[in-house]
Amino acid sequence: MTSRETRHLDTRHLGRSILLFDEVRSTNDLAASMAHDADFGGMVFVAGHQSQGRGQYGRLWQARPGASLLMSVLLFPPPELRRPAILTAWAAVGVAEAIADLADAPVHIKWPNDLLVSGRKICGILIEQSGAVVIGIGLNLNQTAEEFAANGLLEATSLGIVLGKAPDPAPVLEAVVHRLDEWYDRLLWGDLVTLQSAWKQRLGLLGRPVRVDLADGTTRFGRLRDMTFYGVELETGGYTADTIRPELIRGRCRSIGIRPSPRTGRRGGTDREVRGRARGFFWLFPQTLR
Repeated sequence: MTSRETRHLDTRHLGRSILLFDEVRSTNDLAASMAHDADFGGMVFVAGHQSQGRGQYGRLWQARPGASLLMSVLLFPPPELRRPAILTAWAAVGVAEAIADLADAPVHIKWPNDLLVSGRKICGILIEQSGAVVIGIGLNLNQTAEEFAANGLLEATSLGIVLGKAPDPAPVLEAVVHRLDEWYDRLLWGDLVTLQSAWKQRLGLLGRPVRVDLADGTTRFGRLRDMTFYGVELETGGYTADTIRPELIRGRCRSIGIRPSPRTGRRGGTDREVRGRARGFFWLFPQTLR
């Protein structure tokens, strides 16, 4: 497949080569097809439309052509950076900072990898691993509130809605790639502490009652005392603490993300996502506070 345009950014690791396509089956699939050669590491694939785009849990991702920034990054990180918790935090924090810069608005992470502005979903991230790591990003650009309402996505938003005008996709793409590149450079230098701090701050779950669904089918409840890339620490009663490694927290086919309010029953989404077979990762659910 031949790209319609190639761009080059002055970055250290990501985006030195950006391939732009009018339409592809999936930018993640396209990136994965290049995973046989580490020389392609850092390459970015962007499409105006995906015919078989997908989100988390095997959902089909549907967006009208040109409505979203649809991109994937191909990486070959060292083994110590391949943990899902680290990669998810890196992608979520980097894109969140880019959106915050563009929109001049606070951006929060909805565990594990949705991004919210004013409580509404503006971006979703999908990370897939084999021999390489592929990071897929879908950022709502110019959808209107009427579009979201027509698709039943009452808790979604777009950069255009936040800004009050349709954004130019080119500077948005550059901002996202630059932020991801900056954070990736920090990781390669071994600076996990700064990323972990930024991740915890944007999640905003510390001190809150949470529900943790484990891979073995059990569930833990408690107040979130601390969370790191190496353990989620729950206060389960009095001064008793229970520390759970992120790899053990998977919640495979249960509720996803922050539970909807029992009063509204609504959940966020980025464009239309059709539920399919859920695929495992680790999830944390803030309990609804009455």
